[in-house]
Amino acid sequence: MASSNGLSSAHVNEPLFSFGVITDVQYADIPDGRSFLGIPRYYRHSIQVLQRAVDSWNDHKMLKFSMNFGDIVDGFCPRDKSLIAVQNVLVEFEKFNGPMYHMIGNHCLYNLPRNMLTTLLKIPSFNGGAYYEFSPAPEYRFVVLDAYDISAIGWPQDHPKTSAAVKFLQEKNPNTSKNSPVGLLGLDRRFLMFNGALGEEQIQWLDEVLKDSMKRRQKVIICCHLPLHPDAAYPESLLWNYEEVLEVIYRYSCVKVCFSGHDHKGGYSVDSHGIHHRVLEAALECPPGTDAFGYVNVYRDRISLLGIDRMASKEMVFES
Repeated sequence: MASSNGLSSAHVNEPLFSFGVITDVQYADIPDGRSFLGIPRYYRHSIQVLQRAVDSWNDHKMLKFSMNFGDIVDGFCPRDKSLIAVQNVLVEFEKFNGPMYHMIGNHCLYNLPRNMLTTLLKIPSFNGGAYYEFSPAPEYRFVVLDAYDISAIGWPQDHPKTSAAVKFLQEKNPNTSKNSPVGLLGLDRRFLMFNGALGEEQIQWLDEVLKDSMKRRQKVIICCHLPLHPDAAYPESLLWNYEEVLEVIYRYSCVKVCFSGHDHKGGYSVDSHGIHHRVLEAALECPPGTDAFGYVNVYRDRISLLGIDRMASKEMVFES
């Protein structure tokens, strides 16, 4: 009996599965620069961070897959070099010995149209959308959202979703530059062109997936380039309609963690429904010789992010 108990307790300490994470590589073959806030950005070094991440993931050997949370190349990448830059980064991602799941970020869309990106990143796409789901284990489901479903970037200029986004920004942001939050107060500072929203079709899809997950008694991890909760990120980096998305999520008790990128400093909060929101630190802002990537161990009752260097570790225990 004792050995049986010992065995079962050992199994409790083993993750159901593990996966790798990285975000905001924003590679470009250009000299280092700074963000609008004056934070240094290391455009050429970021691909080295990715290379070390992939090497580390491959050394781990137990990872079931890895996830990139968007923005693989930077908006300052010269447009005639965009495709080459994306391909160079993808060569590094493809050195990972397992499935690689991608999200589209705003910097990706500055460089290439979304129909090219969904093909290059092998993102399942229906009507141009970049949202999908998968189940790496019976107990868990991953839901990957398309944060730029309604967006002023990425879609053709005459596309209805572009028109809807432009109209929305004109109503919400009086500035000539729609990337300027000047004069916008509080959470209204998210109404910027480099953010976006989920459209009605995607929201309905999310509702159906979560409903099905409840029936299957699955725990859900939501992944999105843009953060979904104001306590985990700057207002300027939030999804335009995060409240509408949270309203859908809160209808069900299956969502346990929301991972995102975009807000380079990273962040963390637990919301009123016990959902953990973890914004991952950017590879782009790693000074030479430093890193920001990690591994996630997934258990039945918690998720443990083991961050490397500038990516902070976090144990996220679920409410029963």
